[in-house]
Amino acid sequence: MGKEAKFDTLDGSNVKVGIVAARWNDKYTYSLVEGCRESLVECNVKAENITGIFVPGAYEVPLGAKHLLDTTDVDVVVAVGCLIKGATMHFEYICEAVSQGIMRLNLDYGKPVIFGILTCLNEEQAQERSIGEHNHGIGWGKTAVEMVLLQQKKIGM
Repeated sequence: MGKEAKFDTLDGSNVKVGIVAARWNDKYTYSLVEGCRESLVECNVKAENITGIFVPGAYEVPLGAKHLLDTTDVDVVVAVGCLIKGATMHFEYICEAVSQGIMRLNLDYGKPVIFGILTCLNEEQAQERSIGEHNHGIGWGKTAVEMVLLQQKKIGM
C-alpha cells in the first residue's frame, strides 16, 4: 500500500469550497493553494464556487477558516499552511495550536475543515511536499470534495 490516499472520480460540481492560506512560507503555501485549486477544477468544482483568503501565518489559519465558515456559504474549508522547525520550541507550540484549532472547527461546525498544514523538519521536506508532482495541495482539494459528498450522502462504501 502507498503512503497517499487514492481517490475515485469525484463530482464536485455543486460543492462550494473555501481556502484559507498562510502567507508565512509563501514559497510553499502559494504552490499548495495552486495544487488545491487545480484538483478542485479537476473534480468539476466551478471557479465561482471557490473562495480564498490569505492570513499572515499558520497560527491565524483556524481563525481565517472560522471567518469563512461564518461569512460565506462554503461546504468545506481547506486550511493551508507550512510550518518548518527551527531551533526553538515555537514550532511545537504552533503545530499543536493549529491542529487543535482545525479539529475544533470540524466538530463545532459539523463541516469539514481539511488539515492542509505541512509540518516539516526542514526546507527540503517542505519543498518536496509542496512543489512539483508531490504537491499535497492536490490531495487536500480532492479530500475536500470527497468529504462534502460524504456528508451529502452521495458517496459511501
